[in-house]
Amino acid sequence: QPQVTESGGGLVQEGGSLRLSCTASGFPFDRVAMGWFRRAPGKERESVSCINWAGSIPWYKESVKGRFAISRENANTLYLQMNSLKVEGAAMYYCAASFTGDCSGSPQTNEFGNWGRGTQVTVSS
Repeated sequence: QPQVTESGGGLVQEGGSLRLSCTASGFPFDRVAMGWFRRAPGKERESVSCINWAGSIPWYKESVKGRFAISRENANTLYLQMNSLKVEGAAMYYCAASFTGDCSGSPQTNEFGNWGRGTQVTVSS
């Protein structure tokens, strides 16, 4: 049964850091791109970052470039290092597996499956 499980969320002050992890099982993790998404209250789910199957080509939402870093260990784990967190970054964060090995120019939710339940990130001012 394909499954992903996110962890690492929590409460952090603005300007602080968190490292999210996503553990995958039940599908060929090392053959697919993986993505991080988030949904803030009252807003649509949006893509934050994506990384190709090899871990060599990352993509970032413009507003997180230079502050977030995506990486993967191709056994089964995906990470998102989040630095200089802003209040507007507070959301439920999800990881998901792409249906392909590469990230598109602007990853969309319908390009991904095997969604996790999410991990909550709260940023206080």
